[in-house]
Amino acid sequence: MTLWLTALLVWMAAGARVGRVLVKPATTARVAIVIAVAAVALAATVAVPEIAVALDNLRPQGVRAGWLSDGVVVSAWVTFVTATSVVAFAAWPVCSRQNLRQVAMAIYSLGVVTVVATLAWSFTFGWEVVTLGAVFIIVTGLRNLDWTTLGRGIAIYTTGTAVVAGLAMLEIRRAFTEAPPVAPGQPNWAWQAWEVASLLIAFGAVWIVVELWVRARVLLRQIRLLHRIMIGRFPEVVAHDQTGTSTQLRASDQVAQIMDALYLQSGGGVVLAAVASPPPSIAERADVVAQWARNPLGDVVLDARWIAPPEGISPRGWVQAIARAYDATTLEPARN
Repeated sequence: MTLWLTALLVWMAAGARVGRVLVKPATTARVAIVIAVAAVALAATVAVPEIAVALDNLRPQGVRAGWLSDGVVVSAWVTFVTATSVVAFAAWPVCSRQNLRQVAMAIYSLGVVTVVATLAWSFTFGWEVVTLGAVFIIVTGLRNLDWTTLGRGIAIYTTGTAVVAGLAMLEIRRAFTEAPPVAPGQPNWAWQAWEVASLLIAFGAVWIVVELWVRARVLLRQIRLLHRIMIGRFPEVVAHDQTGTSTQLRASDQVAQIMDALYLQSGGGVVLAAVASPPPSIAERADVVAQWARNPLGDVVLDARWIAPPEGISPRGWVQAIARAYDATTLEPARN
């Protein structure tokens, strides 16, 4: 059951990458990621015992049991490292956008030759290519690690590739020790490791989409109360012809609407000489803006300098800080 679930999840990741190519320009790197994840999904599917047995039944007479399913699996992983190598090569300074397409065609050609040689000559050769390609991908991934959304996705993807490299070396060792091949449909101890590698690669491939969606959902929840109050006070900031329906677009729209409403409440960008300059502390400044947003007719008077995002913080982060302070001032009277 876990093998079926793994294959399903990897195919879902491949579908998500296809959707990203459809809504964004189909660059060489994006297409390569689609090919790589689809290859992993194919390998995960053939790893299902029922699929492996059914595929093996199609083998020609005189061919050993398991040859066809094993051939599909090793070819799929060769395709994975081939397509991912295109993305990895694009991250090196020696590659420019102008020559990436030509380099990609050369890498794909080598991948096709490798698959043909693997099926016609030796599966061990295919696993050797998988190992070398995985090492190149790992080195490139380690060079590009950082604590960003993209960096976290690269880390997960690279970890999955490292597991693939280790398992490929075990396949090479098994071939040289002349261990008996595993019968089709009979899972061995390494299958769970292949599942983990497949899931890590699939998750890393869609990490950016997932994290941005989660962050947008969290943002919508944090600014919900402030947004409702401000658009109720200034409904003109909402464009009635907005067609964006995705979570990320809605979050961006609501941040912009809150900022527009705050500017309108401050007098449309007027700077008042009688108003003191905002303090450098973001938290203190957000508390004052939140109190003023709650009671614009009170003792607190602010101008456009207070509404503009402080230096070093994005409009989204600034609105989040105001929304948190606004919610805090809402909860304090309720507790009292």
